[in-house]
This record gives sequence, structure tokens and C-alpha cells, in this order.
Amino acid sequence: MRVFVTGATGFIGSAVIPELLEAGHQVVGLARSDEAEAALKAMGAEAHRGALDDPGGLRTAAAAADGVIHLAFIHDFSDMPAAGAADLRAVETIGAELAGSDRPFVVTSGTLMVRTAGLATETDRAAPGTHRTASENATTALAERGVRSSLVRLAPSVHGRGDHGFVPRLIEIAREKGVSAYVGDGANRWPAVHRFDAARLFRLALEAAPAGARLHGVADEGVPFRDLAEVVGRHLNLPVEAVAPDEAVGHFGWLGTFAPLDCPTSSALTRKLLDWRPVQPGLLADLEEGHYFRA
Repeated sequence: MRVFVTGATGFIGSAVIPELLEAGHQVVGLARSDEAEAALKAMGAEAHRGALDDPGGLRTAAAAADGVIHLAFIHDFSDMPAAGAADLRAVETIGAELAGSDRPFVVTSGTLMVRTAGLATETDRAAPGTHRTASENATTALAERGVRSSLVRLAPSVHGRGDHGFVPRLIEIAREKGVSAYVGDGANRWPAVHRFDAARLFRLALEAAPAGARLHGVADEGVPFRDLAEVVGRHLNLPVEAVAPDEAVGHFGWLGTFAPLDCPTSSALTRKLLDWRPVQPGLLADLEEGHYFRA
């Protein structure tokens, strides 16, 4: 299968491409720069020069592909509505090109888009008003337009070597503040997945997910935040302390919005549907390896 991948040189994309190539697929990655084009070619993929805000380029690449994996997202926490709107435009542009072809279109979202009491599952819809709700709805609607569309909702922590997401920022904050903190009693839970396990899920979704499927890229259903803080504190030789909920933003900055969330998430339906079995180290085991703490 000839697969067009957006976000191809990112933290997850750079794991998805080898996964696809090793399975015998051809890969064309979206490249915004000479550096990205060189990186794609070094991995054995082709490059399509363009960007998310280039609808003509997205249409051209999608038209020439047997399937599309959409990983790219503008992670601008200062203007998430605008980021969500850009994502929706990309989904709609690619989806319109694939309409009526029964080709697969795998779109990335996040488990944090689900707001539910207790364990979130694949049957839960995205909460109204999140920055990716419109993209999720547009993706599942494409199933009625002859596209084998599916969603992969990723855990908030996609971890592994080279991670530059939530966990590295927690470590930076601990170093800056001189304390590894959690909010309240720290019992709130974060789901997590290793990027190599996530990459395999994207390939399986491309190959076999039914139209309209919502999938969860989750290996750890919920790591207690206090456990995470304790591992960080031990590796940095820092005290581990609680901060009050009303002090979370003051301590963690923008991450303070997420640090108190309790969002345990199941991937049981995903595992059964696609026979997906995470095999990489869990989040705490990955942290214990020590690579997150090396300069």
C-alpha cells in the first residue's frame, strides 16, 4: 500500500514510518523543510513538500495514495481553538479526496477528548467543545461517504526515547522548582503508551480497522500521578510534595490544567478488534531506565 503520512518526521511519525516500511508498505511523508525531506529519505520514505495549511498539496498527495495516516497537529497551547480549526480543515480536505474510494484514512486524536466519570472506553464520544471534537466527528462521518476512516486516540503520555511531551516538561518543572510535585493526594490517573506500540496500532488501523472505528492507543490504563512524581523525585534526588488544586497552575504553568486530571482509559475493545498487544515498557518502567533524566 502506498501511504501518505502527515506529521511524518515527528516523535510518533518517525516510529510509524519504519513500522509501515517493515510491513512492506511504501511511505510518502509530508515535509515542510529541507531537513524534514532529508530525514524522510534517510528512513527510506519519499517526501511530499507541503504543509497542513496547503489544501492543494494535501489533495494531491491523498489522491496518489492508497491510504492516509494523519498525525500532524499544531500544538500551540496558547490558541488551541485555532489549532483545532486547522486540524479540521486538513481532515476535511483529505477526506473529500478519499470519498467514495473505500481507502483507509487514520486520524489522530487524544483520549483527553473524552470526558466521562470512571473508565473511558472507545464507545465514548468526544466531549462537546474540545479542540478536536469537530475533527473526530468529521472523521467518523466519512464512513458514510465511502472512506474507511478511523480514529486513534492517543494517551496524553506517548513516551519513549526522544519524548518532548508532558513527562519531560514535568521533569523540567521539578528541576526548576526543586521539588517533584503532584496535585492533591496524587491519586488521579494518567493513561500512557510507548511510541513503538502506538506506531504498530496506526499500522493495524490502516490495514484493518473498520470504517468509523474509534481506537484507543493506551497501554497503561492509568498511572497514579503521585507514582510518576515519586519516580521523578528519586531520579533527581528531590523531595516529593503535594500542591493544592488551586496552586496547580501556579506551580506547573500551562501543564497545571492537565496535572490534576483523572482520566483512566481502556483499550480493551481496540486490543480485541485489531489483536493489538502492547509489548514495550510501561511509563514508569520507561522512566526507571533513566534516559529521561540525562542531559
